[in-house]
Amino acid sequence: MPSIVKPPVAHPSLTRNELGLTIRDYEGAMSTLCAGCGHDSITAAIVRALWEMSTPPHRVAKLSGIGCSSKTPAYFVSAAHGFNSAHGRMPPIATGANAANRELTYVGVSGDGDSLSIGLGHLCHAMRRNVNMLYIIENNGVYGLTKGQFSASSDVGSKSKKGEANVMSPIDPVLLGLSLGATFVARSFSGDKGQLVPILMAGLAHRGFAMVDVISPCVTFNDHEGSTKSYLYTRQHLLHATETDFVPDAREIVAEIAPTGGTNITMHDGSVLRFTRLPEDYDVTDRQKAFSYLKQHPHEVVTGIFFADESVPEMHETNHTPATALVDLPYAKLCPGAAQLQQLQNEFR
Repeated sequence: MPSIVKPPVAHPSLTRNELGLTIRDYEGAMSTLCAGCGHDSITAAIVRALWEMSTPPHRVAKLSGIGCSSKTPAYFVSAAHGFNSAHGRMPPIATGANAANRELTYVGVSGDGDSLSIGLGHLCHAMRRNVNMLYIIENNGVYGLTKGQFSASSDVGSKSKKGEANVMSPIDPVLLGLSLGATFVARSFSGDKGQLVPILMAGLAHRGFAMVDVISPCVTFNDHEGSTKSYLYTRQHLLHATETDFVPDAREIVAEIAPTGGTNITMHDGSVLRFTRLPEDYDVTDRQKAFSYLKQHPHEVVTGIFFADESVPEMHETNHTPATALVDLPYAKLCPGAAQLQQLQNEFR
């Protein structure tokens, strides 16, 4: 629970959407994440996207797994349905909920640890089934809840807070989605709200599985090597009568990625990420071109919508489920009785 309750007060001058709601109606609880965390910027972008699209809050279903990223659904659309699942198990929960009620807007928020390690198999099958949902990966390259170990998305040569260099090849969720046949694949940066909000809106409007990989820097685990005032050193040597902690204040990293060329953005630890946008004439319907473009820019974080295909049937179309949500069908139709079951079984004899 948040330590501070957000006051339910909206200024009368706030703009209202088509439903007559202000952006405050799409907010959730106060964030308990670290000051300056990129995840909070993603939350703000989700709030803006849902408000811009005039999505009814009570028709939103938000889901998550385990990790810093999986706290995000608590921070937007408090009037929505919500389910916090086990580690890596958000995709099958979302699949089951979507199968029962296709009329809701599904937003799944996960992290690189939650999605690309323990939940990798489930993520792949959600792509394969083309579940109609927006799937956001808040990608920071570390396990933030368990002291910043390398995650499956850590780049080769990337150094941990202890100075160790990662030697294992990363799993790139964008390349994963393209290779598995995902119908909507995109990437953005948490500090570039101008790009992220439209991408999220496109993902929400997509008919099928829309995966958005968002680079979201972790501000807690950039303390320097060898410091006796680092979080790691302090926790190893102090005996606490009661557990307390201090997270240094940090500013949110905000930047706009230039329409052409590369944009260098400096992180809190002094490292630099180089971002580049997809060109205006980029063809999002060419899967092979997406592969080629990524290979041509190996040292840059390429942002934009890489691939989108509206021709592939989504899960309900593939399985010929009724147009009415299963939760709205009468019980007699869902469970027709023993006689009908016996007749069905006889057809397989």
